[in-house]
Amino acid sequence: MANLEEIKKNRIKKLKKISSRGFNPFPQTTKRTHKISEALKNFSKLSSQKKEIVLAGRIIGWREHGGVVFLDLKDGTGRIQTLFKKDKLGEKGFKFFKDVFDIGDFIETKGILMKTKAREKTLEISDFKILTKSLAPLPDKWHGLKDIEERYRKRYLDLIFNEEVKKKFELRSKIVKSIREFLEKQEFLEVETPILQSIYGGARARPFKTHLNALDLDLYLRISPELYLKRLLVGGFEKVYEIGKCFRNEGIDKLHNPDFTMLEFYWAFADYKELMKLTENLLRHIVKKNFGKLEIEFDKKKINFKTPWPRIELFQLLRKYTNVDYDEISRDGLLKKAKELGLELEKETPKAEIADEIYKKFCRPKIWQPSFIIHYPLGFQPLAKAFEKNPLKLANFQLVAGGVELVNAFSELNNPLEQRKRFEEQEKLFKKGLKEAQRIDRDFLEALEYGMPPAAGFGMGIDRLIALLTGSHSLREVILFPTMRPK
Repeated sequence: MANLEEIKKNRIKKLKKISSRGFNPFPQTTKRTHKISEALKNFSKLSSQKKEIVLAGRIIGWREHGGVVFLDLKDGTGRIQTLFKKDKLGEKGFKFFKDVFDIGDFIETKGILMKTKAREKTLEISDFKILTKSLAPLPDKWHGLKDIEERYRKRYLDLIFNEEVKKKFELRSKIVKSIREFLEKQEFLEVETPILQSIYGGARARPFKTHLNALDLDLYLRISPELYLKRLLVGGFEKVYEIGKCFRNEGIDKLHNPDFTMLEFYWAFADYKELMKLTENLLRHIVKKNFGKLEIEFDKKKINFKTPWPRIELFQLLRKYTNVDYDEISRDGLLKKAKELGLELEKETPKAEIADEIYKKFCRPKIWQPSFIIHYPLGFQPLAKAFEKNPLKLANFQLVAGGVELVNAFSELNNPLEQRKRFEEQEKLFKKGLKEAQRIDRDFLEALEYGMPPAAGFGMGIDRLIALLTGSHSLREVILFPTMRPK
C-alpha cells in the first residue's frame, strides 16, 4: 500500500498532466446551474425536460464497472450519484478522466438527470471540468477519523464525513440567531466592546497578556465585556447586549476552553428577580424555536424547560448535600471541611469562594431540571449588589440545568464607594497570591461616580448552552476549532 508521500507525489503528477493538457487545475469560476439539493428536489421536472444542468462538488465515492464509472458527488447541500460512460465521453475523454481524477477532487459535471435500473437518481455526464485537484487523500470513506482528538484538530475532515457534526454546527448558528431575535424583540441593542483591554475585569479569571508595540503598552484579552457594557448604561443606553469571544488563561476540561463565546446583556431599571423571568422566557424561546418542544434529552435523561423554574438558595443546597451551615462555620473551618472533601484550594481563597467550590463539586451535579440558585454569600461576586433583606447575601442567581451552570446574573452594584471598597479587597487578595482576584479598574469607578442606573446583568456561556441542547458532553464537540495541544 502506497504511503502518504507516494500518494501526494502521484497526485502532483496528475496535476501536471491536467496542466499539460491546457486545463487549469484550480480555475477561478464554475458554471454551476443548480445546487445538488435543488436538483434532487426538482428531479421529476428536470429529468422529464431532458435539460442539461451543471452540478459542482467533491468526489466522495468511486465505483468502476468496465466502461462505466459511478461517482458520488457532494456539495454543501447534499449528495448525488453521477454516471461517466465511455461511449458517451469518448475513449480519450473517459481515459483522461480516469487517469487524473481522484476521490477528494472538486469537479464540475454537466449532464441530464435520469434514474438507473436500481431506480437511483443520477446525473449522466456529458462533460466535466476539474475545479480543485486534491493532493492529500481523504481518510477511509467508511471509517472517517477514528481518533477523537484528530477529529478536533482536522475539523474540516470531520465535517466531510460526519453529517451529524455538520448539522450540530448548523443548529448552533440557528440557536445564536434565535437569541438575537428574542433580545431584539425585547428592544436590546447589540454593541461591540474592546477585546484588548488595559485592565481586565468582570469575572474571576486569569487573563492572557500581550503587548501593543505602537503605544508600548501591556494589554489583556478580555475575560468578560461586563465593565464596558455597564459604562454604556452610564452613557444612557438602557438595554445593551454583546455576543462575542472571551479569553481565560485557565485549565481545559469538558466545560472550559481558553477562548469561548459569551452572551452578556444589561437591563437598566430592572433587578435580578425581573431578570429571572426574562431568563425563563429567553430559554423557553430558544428551545421551542429550535426543537419544536420544551423537552430535550441530555446524558440519556430528560430536561424540561417548561416554566416557572424553582428558586433555591445556595445555603439550602450546602446544608442538604454537604451538611455545611455557612452562617455557623468560620472561614478556616470551611477550608478544613473543603480539604476533608478532597478539594485542593489556595490557602488565601475567601470563604465565599470556598463555599462555591464545595457547591460546584457536590451540589450542582445533582440539579438536573432548570433551576435558579439564588443568594450567594456576600464577597463571592464583587460586582453584585447585596440583597436588601439580608445584606450578607447577594441579589444574584445562577441558572443550572443538567448539572451545568448556564447563566450567572445579578442586580448590579452601582454605588461607586462600595465598588471601590470591594475592588480594594480583591486587590489585596491578588497581592497575597490569589491570581483570579479582580483588579481595580479606576476608569470604571470614575464612570460609576457620574451615576449608573439600577440595573440587572446577565452572562451566559453560548458553548455550554449549545453542548447541553445538542446532547454533547464536551465543549470541543460544539466549538469548530477548539484549543488543542500540538502533536
